[in-house]
Amino acid sequence: MFYLIVTSLIWSVSFGIVKHLLPGLPPAGMTVIRLAGAGMVFLPFVRPAPIRVHASLLGIGAIQFGVMSLALMTSFHYLHAHEVVLFTVITPVYVAVIHDCFRRRFRALNLCAACISVMGAGVILWQGAAPTLSLTGFLLVNLSNACFALGQILYREMLARSPRPLTDRQCCFWMYLGGLLAVLPLGVRDVGFVADLTSRQWLALAYLAIIVSGLSFFLWNSGARKVSAGTLAVMNNLKIPLGVLASLLFFGESAHLTVLAAGSLLMAVALWLPHLQKEKAS
Repeated sequence: MFYLIVTSLIWSVSFGIVKHLLPGLPPAGMTVIRLAGAGMVFLPFVRPAPIRVHASLLGIGAIQFGVMSLALMTSFHYLHAHEVVLFTVITPVYVAVIHDCFRRRFRALNLCAACISVMGAGVILWQGAAPTLSLTGFLLVNLSNACFALGQILYREMLARSPRPLTDRQCCFWMYLGGLLAVLPLGVRDVGFVADLTSRQWLALAYLAIIVSGLSFFLWNSGARKVSAGTLAVMNNLKIPLGVLASLLFFGESAHLTVLAAGSLLMAVALWLPHLQKEKAS
């Protein structure tokens, strides 16, 4: 769980960095640079493995890192940083539901939690907490949520069932490569923007590539293998209060706090519901 907590702390300021230090930059181009930089960090740890293992890691990386990152980065064109953070609240529901699918069971509480989570998001979306809030941005964040949740579960399941699993650091390069290949067709034409970056923007992009995408995703997937699915679902939301707080305090954003609190309360209820029923197997 320590890895998950450290990662949440790192992620809490990344939302504001993307929104306020890298505004208007092409999301596909930034995603390509982030994943390429992250992959280079773990290139020294590459080890031989069966082609099937490499192919699986490439596919998981395409989903969890490629599509997820592109959708998330694009959502910043439509939402404030704290809104992006807030709408990641549904990720734990996706984690729980996807995990149930892999274990071939169904829990009605998970479906109920999903509906209440959407209601909470709807309160914020349509009751004036952010009058300019875009439905497109909301949907992009949830595409990112679903991809990140699916990637976590696929990674856990693949390594748990592998007779000779690689270590987490040996897996990372192939996953970043898969993510890079997924977004490269869209992002390769946009990377020319780097020529106009300021020194501060270069530092911000390097931080996102090496620390947020590189180190943090490694720590998160490593920590995800060491906890139960229920704990993993809950830990997916630790970044939310930290991220919202960072966006409001350090990056000068504002929000309608009463409506924000009402929507957040509904989401908190949604998170609590699945844990009324004890998980029998992780």
